[in-house]
Amino acid sequence: MASSALTYPPPGPYDLPTCHPKPLKPSQTPPRDIQAPQLPTPPRKSLLDEWYTLSTHLVPAACPRTTPFVPLPPLPQWSPNKDEFQASVQRVVDEVSATKEAQWLGKLDHLEPNSRQMWICVNRYVRKGLREDDTGKGVTLFMSHANGFPKEIWEPLLRQLTLEQEHANYKVDEIWSWEAANHGDSCLINADALGGLYDWRDNSRDILQFLQYYLPTTATPDGLPTALPRLADDEAESRRVHGLTSRRMVYVGHSFGGCTVLRAAMEQPQLFKYLYMLDAMIQPIQEQAPKPSESIKNLVAGAVRRRDGWSSKEEAHKGFSAIPFFKAWDPSTLDVYIECALYRAPDGQLKLKMPGIQEAVCFAESYATFEMFELLEKLPPAVETRWLMARDLPPQDTEKRRKVAWRRKVNTTHRIVPSGHLIAQEIPSVTGMSGADDDFTDERLTPAAAKDLHEFLSTRYGTQKALL
Repeated sequence: MASSALTYPPPGPYDLPTCHPKPLKPSQTPPRDIQAPQLPTPPRKSLLDEWYTLSTHLVPAACPRTTPFVPLPPLPQWSPNKDEFQASVQRVVDEVSATKEAQWLGKLDHLEPNSRQMWICVNRYVRKGLREDDTGKGVTLFMSHANGFPKEIWEPLLRQLTLEQEHANYKVDEIWSWEAANHGDSCLINADALGGLYDWRDNSRDILQFLQYYLPTTATPDGLPTALPRLADDEAESRRVHGLTSRRMVYVGHSFGGCTVLRAAMEQPQLFKYLYMLDAMIQPIQEQAPKPSESIKNLVAGAVRRRDGWSSKEEAHKGFSAIPFFKAWDPSTLDVYIECALYRAPDGQLKLKMPGIQEAVCFAESYATFEMFELLEKLPPAVETRWLMARDLPPQDTEKRRKVAWRRKVNTTHRIVPSGHLIAQEIPSVTGMSGADDDFTDERLTPAAAKDLHEFLSTRYGTQKALL
C-alpha cells in the first residue's frame, strides 16, 4: 500500500500483553415455536423509499446471555446544585464501572446467566424491481451500528450509496440493518430483561444466530413475516460448515458494531468474506487490569447525564443542534436520529428509545475491544478487512488506529478520512472523491463513507455489465 495522507505508515515494534481472550458463550438452539412481541414503532417511509421497500422484522436474541441479570443502578437525581448533581452522576458511573470490572475479573461467574428471552429488531430494505431470476446475483449488505444509535442511522449513507449505484457494475439487492438488543426498538422490547450489565460479545452471538438460523437463503422480492421463521437444522449446520453460499455478503460495522461483527467473524469465519469497518472500536490493551479507563468513564458519565424528555421533535431538534457533538453531523443524519431514536412515552414526552443509562452500560465495556485487537491477526486470510479510519482524533487515539490498520498482515487495506469517530454521521454522503493515494488537497474531494464503500463493492462484486 502506498504511503500518503490517506494511509498510515506501519507502526514501530510494540509489546502487547495478553488480555487472555475468552471464547464466546455457547448459545442454545433457538426454539421453533416462540411467541414474538409486537413491534413498538409503526411503519415509516425510509430515505431509500424511491429504490427499496422497507420492512422491520424480529428474531430471538441468543440465550442465555453471557452475563447475569444485574439490576440497573439508581438513576442520578437532578439538582439545581451542580455539585450535588455531579456527585449523583459520579455514583452511577462508579457503580456501572465497578459492575463491569467485577464481570471481567470473574467475580460474577457464580451467578446464573440471564435467561430472559430478548429480541432483535432488524430492518430489511429490498430493491424494488428485483426479479426472482435475479436472486443470488446482487450484493447483500449487513449494517451494524455504533453505540447509542438506532438501526435507521445508516439511511443517509445508504441513500448516497444508492445514488452511486445508478451506473455501477453491481447492484445491492438487499440490506439488513441490525439493531443490538439494548438499542432503539430492540431496547423498547427488551427493557425489562436488559438490566445494568451488557457484554459486547452478546451482540456477536446474536449476529451469528441470525446468520445461521434466520437470514433467508437468498434475497427475494417477496415480503417476509414480521417474525422471521427459524430455518431447518440442516440448513444452519450447512451454513456453519460452508457459509452463506447463495449470497454475496458484505458486512459494514461502525465502532461498537464493527468490533462485534469482527468478533463474530473470528468465531465463524466461513460466514464472512468482506468486512468493511468504519472506525471499528478495537484497541490494544493499555493495562492488565480489566477496568474502565478514565476516557471510558467520561463517556459513561456523558451518557448518564443525557437529557431525556422533549415536548416535540422541533424542541428536540433545536436542543440537539445546539450541542457541538451533534453540530458536526450531516443534517440528514440528525433528522433520521430525531425521527427514529425517540418515541412518544406514556407521559406524552418524546424520550430516547435507548435511555442514557443503557448507553452508559454499553460504553462501560472496554475489554472486548482489547480482546478483538489481540485476536485480529488470527482472522483467517480468506476474510478481507477494509478499514475507514477517522483522521480528526487526539494523537493517542490516532496511534491506536494505526496499530489496528496494520495488525493484520494479509488481505487488508485502510483509508483515512477527515472526520471524527462518527464517520457515518459526519460524512455519510460527500459526493466527491480524490485518487486512492493522493494527498488531501481539497477536503471537498475527500472520500466519504458512501463513496469509498461504493468503490469497494465495485471492485469486489462488480461485473463488466451492470446487473439490471
